[in-house]
Amino acid sequence: MEQQRISDQIAESLMAKIAEGELKPGERLPAERALASRLGVSRPSLREAIQKLNSKGLLETRRGGGTYIREGIEPSFVDPLLAILKELPESRFDVLEIRHALEGSAAYYAALRSSESDKANIRRKFETMIGKHGIGDPMDEARADAEFHLSIVEASHNLVLLHVMRGLFTLLMSSISHNLEKLYTLPRVFQPLSNQHRRLMEAVLEGDPERARQAAQAHLTFVEESLQQIFRQLASNREHLRELN
Repeated sequence: MEQQRISDQIAESLMAKIAEGELKPGERLPAERALASRLGVSRPSLREAIQKLNSKGLLETRRGGGTYIREGIEPSFVDPLLAILKELPESRFDVLEIRHALEGSAAYYAALRSSESDKANIRRKFETMIGKHGIGDPMDEARADAEFHLSIVEASHNLVLLHVMRGLFTLLMSSISHNLEKLYTLPRVFQPLSNQHRRLMEAVLEGDPERARQAAQAHLTFVEESLQQIFRQLASNREHLRELN
């Protein structure tokens, strides 16, 4: 019974690290000996905890290749909402509206709670995002944008908020990927986006919660208005083609 209890505690600790973003999807767990030492537990207990998480679908052990955090772990609300978005495409803007409230709060609390490690991660994500512009697939830039925003949510140290925001970004990437590609290739859009992201980052790093909240909300207003313009233009183009036919 004692062994079972310890393995459950280890499993819960690892699940918390996954939820907090300390262990990320696709990332390989440290070697068994090193991880057991880091957690202060025995290797048999650790091995049992990993087996439990394997059975729950959170980890996957690859033959001869170590144990990894399973990719594609999303909140349970994502699949049904994806179906709704397919049936009602206009509801994608509901997702953006929710982001206004949630990301404003995330930025506010990140400015209050972020550690030096959090701040370093936010800077790295910002630099990666800027470095992706105009190179290769525009969706890589869109994904880097999402990672930057999630780094701020992680810095808020609110697990519920992080769980929900990961699901919302999955919805956005799945429902408007084509339009995100267009957004990131428009010359008139990149510079404002870059400036907005920088202001958001600086407010968080400088520990100014109200300025961080305002920067997040101003950025999302711009994104929503830009995407609406794209959708209106696409609708106008389709209508024009119908008239020609």
